[in-house]
Amino acid sequence: MLLEEIKKARRSKGLTQRDLAEGLNTNVKAIARLENGVGTMPLLIRVMDALQYRVAGLAAGRSFTEQLIARRKNLGWTMVEAASKAGISRTTLASIERGEASVAALMKYWVVVGQQARPRQAERAHWNIAQLDNRDTRFTPPEFLAHVVEAFGAIDLDPCGHHQGFVPAARKITVADGGDGLAEPWMGDLIWCNPPFSAMLKWLRKAEEEWLSGRAKTIVCLVPGRTESTYFHDRLVEIADIRLMRGRLRFHSTDGPMPHAPFALMTVIFGGRPDQVQRFGELVEGQWIARVDRAA
Repeated sequence: MLLEEIKKARRSKGLTQRDLAEGLNTNVKAIARLENGVGTMPLLIRVMDALQYRVAGLAAGRSFTEQLIARRKNLGWTMVEAASKAGISRTTLASIERGEASVAALMKYWVVVGQQARPRQAERAHWNIAQLDNRDTRFTPPEFLAHVVEAFGAIDLDPCGHHQGFVPAARKITVADGGDGLAEPWMGDLIWCNPPFSAMLKWLRKAEEEWLSGRAKTIVCLVPGRTESTYFHDRLVEIADIRLMRGRLRFHSTDGPMPHAPFALMTVIFGGRPDQVQRFGELVEGQWIARVDRAA
């Protein structure tokens, strides 16, 4: 059964329900209820992602919901037929395929479509939930930082600083020193920001705020290439230079170099001069996203 396999995956990583709950910023009761079949699919999917739990034997798909949709189609069932076989309504099935249903509803459907499903081992153990204590401590490789400095000049401030990182900034705001980069002003000609990926939108909005205020002349942010957010489509593409990077960077942790990142990255630049942006593009392989001019 799916929930039992997910529970096994958690235990195999040496995690308690409390460990997992803290890593996902939820409460332990929610995890306990989920493992007992009570909860929502959004939380279930977050748990699966955190544990790097992937399903094999279902169908091809980039996400769990895509796999569910593909499985139904591979079986040749319409939504009405699939819902009838599972004893649920078509509306409930639509909610399941959007990843919005209750876990109880999913389990009813799973009896019908998940007979051949089995867990697939995660490919990159170094990026899994077992590193929850340090899940946002990922140091930018020095060779990438060298490209940033060559294109944009000396770094005045790193608001997401860490004493073990490689950022050659004149000043760093670090949690270890009681700092809070989201609360403090960013002052300088060049700000470098490799933010906690779990809160990347908060940091990008903070970067926009500091740039618009004039306190920061240029801000260069390195973040996962997540382009699905409303903020990305309605705001970032209008005001920032965005480079989708080719390949995967190899970050460092407090223990040393890590495997290559298992996700795409993008560089978001606020206030870069044309010559700086051009030089950065010459140094870092990738594709620029064209600015959107809605007025035009």
